[in-house]
Amino acid sequence: MDLQTIWFLLVGVLITGYAILDGFDLGVGVLHLFLKNEQERRISMNAIGPVWDGNEVWLLTGGGALFAAFPIVYATVFSGFYLALMLLLVALIFRAVSMEFRGKVDSPHWKKVWDWAFGIGSLLPAVLFGVAFGNILHGIPINEHGTFTGSFLGLLNPYAILIGVLSLTLFTMHGAIYLALKSEGELHDRMIGIASSFWVSTVGLYLLATLASIFVSSFLFEEMLVNPLFWVLFLVLLASLISIPVLLKGKNLFKAFLASSMLIASMIGLSAVSLFPRLVPSVTNLDYSLTIRNASSTPATLTVMLIIALIGMPLVIGYTIFIYRVFKGKVALNESSY
Repeated sequence: MDLQTIWFLLVGVLITGYAILDGFDLGVGVLHLFLKNEQERRISMNAIGPVWDGNEVWLLTGGGALFAAFPIVYATVFSGFYLALMLLLVALIFRAVSMEFRGKVDSPHWKKVWDWAFGIGSLLPAVLFGVAFGNILHGIPINEHGTFTGSFLGLLNPYAILIGVLSLTLFTMHGAIYLALKSEGELHDRMIGIASSFWVSTVGLYLLATLASIFVSSFLFEEMLVNPLFWVLFLVLLASLISIPVLLKGKNLFKAFLASSMLIASMIGLSAVSLFPRLVPSVTNLDYSLTIRNASSTPATLTVMLIIALIGMPLVIGYTIFIYRVFKGKVALNESSY
């Protein structure tokens, strides 16, 4: 296994970690828009309050890894998706600010404004991340020099929007399971029902997205069936899909959350297997695609960054495990809570 392949895997692991960890708190934020009363809204915010900023470390690390290992991909994607990324950044800023500002003034109107900021600031990223990923799977206009030649409106194609809606339903299901895990009583029971409903939507949209991919991005299926890793990930995905409703019905929520996490990981893994060795396919001409070969840094850079990653990643993983252990259990509201 060469350095480019190792870094393809590492970037994939970081993206997957972000999708699993920030995915559930984005889902909780979306559900926040539909909660019934002040207590439920405080529970939702405090369910993710101790962990949301740590979850976003995975996004920063993933972006940094992409910049270090595949700078041409970083430059092409970030320039092509510039407006979408600015909108994403504004949404994430308002989401973070809303958690700190909401309780500063004891006014229903003030809290309502920041509740909407929190909800919309969670909904937009959940959709935009999916739209961006959908464009990668679909391919974007890249010329022979690796330069993006499309437009912002061109990124809002039906296939990418379908993947965006899929990511929204997937993250909302993931968030509902987490919120059920952290709550009690009526909210707990209602979240289990919501998670079950969004499981149905996720299955339907994933099947539709797979069918659409066959027609829109047929190159993703080249030699897929002869790849053993595809079958391993497919079995994980199938087992996760079957397990979630069974575990929800039995109120085994921790295992349901793990199954939901494995579902996200297997979906991203299958996409990565389909793309490899491409990182960003070109719809102009597949020969113009950015791959792990033509878009990577020098071997010296990859080697140094790999050493840094092998030191840093265990620290990030250890910190994440520690925080979740400290704040495990049901949410208990007090004067210092959001």
